[in-house]
Amino acid sequence: MNTLKHSLFFALLLTFVSGLVSAQTKTSGHYYKEMKALQAAIEKNFHDKKSGNYYVELDPAKRENKNGYLREYSYLWSYCAMYQAANEIEKLEPKANLMAPMLKLMYRYYSPASPKPGFTDYIMALKPGERYYDDNEWIGITALDAYTRTKKKADFDLGKAMYDFIMTGHDQVLGGGIYWKEGDLSSKNTCSNGPGALVALQMYQATKNKAYLDTAIRILKWTDAKLQTPEKLYWDNIRTKDGGVNKGILSYNTGTPLEAYVYLYEITKNKKYLDEANAIADASLSFFYGEGKFRDDYWFNAVLLRGYQHLLKYNKDTKYIIGFKKALDNTLQHEKNDKNLFTGNNGVRNLVDQGGLLEILARYAWLEKQYDLKG
Repeated sequence: MNTLKHSLFFALLLTFVSGLVSAQTKTSGHYYKEMKALQAAIEKNFHDKKSGNYYVELDPAKRENKNGYLREYSYLWSYCAMYQAANEIEKLEPKANLMAPMLKLMYRYYSPASPKPGFTDYIMALKPGERYYDDNEWIGITALDAYTRTKKKADFDLGKAMYDFIMTGHDQVLGGGIYWKEGDLSSKNTCSNGPGALVALQMYQATKNKAYLDTAIRILKWTDAKLQTPEKLYWDNIRTKDGGVNKGILSYNTGTPLEAYVYLYEITKNKKYLDEANAIADASLSFFYGEGKFRDDYWFNAVLLRGYQHLLKYNKDTKYIIGFKKALDNTLQHEKNDKNLFTGNNGVRNLVDQGGLLEILARYAWLEKQYDLKG
C-alpha cells in the first residue's frame, strides 16, 4: 500500500512539475518578454488612471484640437488595436481578463442611433464623433475571433451587431461595396470592404447561415474588381463620383483580402481560394518586407500578419512570417526608447501604433513556440 501511495505521489509531482515547466516555456520567449515590456509601458505612459481613458498621443502638444475641442483621449481606432491585442494576449494568458475592461471603455463611444447602433470615433459624452464602418468592422472581427475561443454569447452578439451596422453602408453604387464612413458617400475603400468580408465569413462560421457566405463572396469579388492591383496588392479606395482610384498601397489593405481568401478555403476547401491567398501573400512579402523594415505603420502591418498567420494552417512555408520577422526585429532593435515605447520620425508613435505592435508581439510570442523562426 505504501509503495502505491509513493507511486501516486511521484506521479502527481511529475505532472505538476511538467505543467509548471510547460507554463514557463509558453511565457519565457523573446517576443513574449518584449510583449510584456510594451504592455507595461503602454499602461504606464498612455493610461489616464483618473478617467480610465487612454491618451491618443503621449505628447500633450500633439493631441489634436478640432473645432475648439481638445481631443486628448484616444480615438476608437486605437481601442480597436488594443482590443485585438488583448485578445491575442488572452490566447497566451487565458486568465488575463484584458478584453472586458477594454470593451467597457469602448462603450463610451457607443451610439444607438438609427439605422443600426454602432460605435462613433470619439467619446460620446465629450464630443460625439462620426461612425466609420471600418472601425466597427475591426471590433466585429475581434469579437468573433474571441467567440471561437470563449463561446460567450456576448462576443457573438457584438459581432452580429457590428455586421448589422456595417451592412447599412452597403449599396449598389459602383455595383456594390461598402462606404468608408456613415453619411459620406464619396468613396468606397478597401479598408471597409476587406474587413467587411471577414466579418461576414466569421458570421458564417459561427452560424452556418449561407447568406453570410454569399455576402462575403460578393464583397470580395467587388473589391478585387475595383481595387486589386495587377500585382495582387490592393489600392486604397475608389471615388463614387467618377470611379477614380486612389492608388495608395498599405499593408492592411492587402491583409484583409488575404485572410478572407484563407477563410474561404477553410470553409469551402476549394483550392482556387488557397491559390489566391498564396498569390497575395507572395506579392505582399516582397513589396512590404523586401527591405527588411516596415514600409508603413505598425498597426497596418499587424493586420497583414493576421493573414500570414492564418495562412500557415494550410501553407506550412514559414517564409512569410520569417520575412515579416526581419522587419519586426529591426523595429525592436532601432525604434525602442528608454520607456520601452516605440518611435518614429516625429517622436513616440501614437496609441494605435503601440497597440498594433503589441498585437504583433503577442502573435510572435505564440509563433516562436510553434515554428522555427530562424529562417
